[in-house]
Amino acid sequence: MFRFRASARLLVVGGAISYRALFNWTTPPMFIGTLLAGPLLQVFFFVFLGRELGVADDRFHLVGNAVLAASASCVYGGTMAVANERRYGTLGAVLLSPRHRIPLWAGRALPYVLNGLFVSAFVLTAAATVLGLPVPAGALPGLGLVLLAGAGACSAFGLALGALGLRFRDVFLVSNVASSLLLLLTGAAVPRETLPEWMRVAGDLLPLTHAADAARRLTAGGGLDPRLLGAEALVGAGYAVLAVLLLALFERGSRRRATLDVM
Repeated sequence: MFRFRASARLLVVGGAISYRALFNWTTPPMFIGTLLAGPLLQVFFFVFLGRELGVADDRFHLVGNAVLAASASCVYGGTMAVANERRYGTLGAVLLSPRHRIPLWAGRALPYVLNGLFVSAFVLTAAATVLGLPVPAGALPGLGLVLLAGAGACSAFGLALGALGLRFRDVFLVSNVASSLLLLLTGAAVPRETLPEWMRVAGDLLPLTHAADAARRLTAGGGLDPRLLGAEALVGAGYAVLAVLLLALFERGSRRRATLDVM
């Protein structure tokens, strides 16, 4: 029981402290400008561009980009959770900690899951209100589950990218490329049926792809598709396992190199 409480405290309290210390956008102006206003303007951009070019309808672009809005806080947040420890010189203390690694790193990802859920919900609500897109009241519980699954998968994806920060110096370059891939391959802004087959297959392995499809179905009154929700959860679980394995692998490599340097 004591170990469970200690792990839960590490997960919640440790994650909250890490979020306050390492997230670059915790001040209100930065948070609002970067995580709320920016994604909302992106929704309007793609909606009006789609109207002008005759590509898909308003629902496609609005819902897809609202789901994608979670990527700003989740991908970069998950990366910062590891890379900023190294940047600010606290990574050594984290790696020397005797605490179990799974709650240690999961706690650092948890705030970004909630952050991404809030950002996606805000962008979807604000954009739907401004553009007059009706969302059935009965779809709201399902939308909450879908957005939560998408934010969780995206945070696990960001944490896996952040694990590279234990090995490489400029991990944010990888995050920038990953964000562009999410925009292109998940079908949030570009209809996936127009993409080559290999891009569609790659998109199936990325977070937010299935969440965007499930959210569009829900807002159109089609109900929650358990297969899409399950696929999104499975993708998230896969990236969570990958993040844990990479973090463990790079930590052991760092310890081995440090031992050789001392000798």
